[in-house]
Formats: sequence, structure tokens, C-alpha cells
Amino acid sequence: MTASHIANQHQSNLLFPDEAKPGFRTKTAATRFTPSELAEIEAAAEEANQALSEWLRGTALRAARRRPADPAELLLAEVWAIQYALLSLFHAGAQAASEGKALLPDSILKIRDQADARKLQQARKLLEDFLAMEGRRGGKRT
Repeated sequence: MTASHIANQHQSNLLFPDEAKPGFRTKTAATRFTPSELAEIEAAAEEANQALSEWLRGTALRAARRRPADPAELLLAEVWAIQYALLSLFHAGAQAASEGKALLPDSILKIRDQADARKLQQARKLLEDFLAMEGRRGGKRT
């Protein structure tokens, strides 16, 4: 490879950075803050043990990716949580009884907390799977 070819290749990477490095962050978004606003976000980034740019990027992307609540999704989340909690409680109760023990209140609270923590994620997965299946069938019901 000649020196001029290497220089031209390097120059082309500078002219078209998005094409040269797909997946790399090559764009910027600038904004201005008051000194007190900047102090607030710097403190938040420091509290999160993150660099300011990392914290700002994460916060902005989370806000941009947040979806509005879909009533069907919320209802499905609650139904999933009830199903999960009931099955988990029956299983834990049966297991405790087979061992000659009682189901402890802490176990019940733990099951409730697990159901609450996972319900929205599970509802979204169920809806995504359903919509993907509908898409494969062309929206036709059988």
C-alpha cells in the first residue's frame, strides 16, 4: 500500500465518519445550561459514578425510548403478575407443606415483589411475541 493511498484512505474516513465507523457515536447534540443547572447535572452524574457525557447520554436515551403507557399493556401486566403470584404461592405453599413447614410472610412478600418487578417487562414480551406471530400470519385469524 502506497503512502498516498493510506493518506487518501485516512482522509476519506474524515470526510465520511458515519460510513467509516458504523455503530460508533459520531454525532453530537449541544445545549446550554445555567451555572446552577450544570452544577445539578454534574452532581447527578457524580452520584451515579458516571462521566457527565455518559450520564447525559443515558438520561436522554431513556427519556427518548420511554413509551407512553398502553392500557392494554398495563392490563396484561397486571394479569401476568396475578398469574405469576398465584402459581408461585401455590408452589411455595405446597413445597413448604411437603417439608412440614409453614409458608413464611417474607416468602409471600418476596413473591409479590418479584411479580411487580417483572410484570411490565413480561407484558411487553407477550405483546411483542403476539404481534410478531400476527405479522407472520398476515393479520389473519384462524
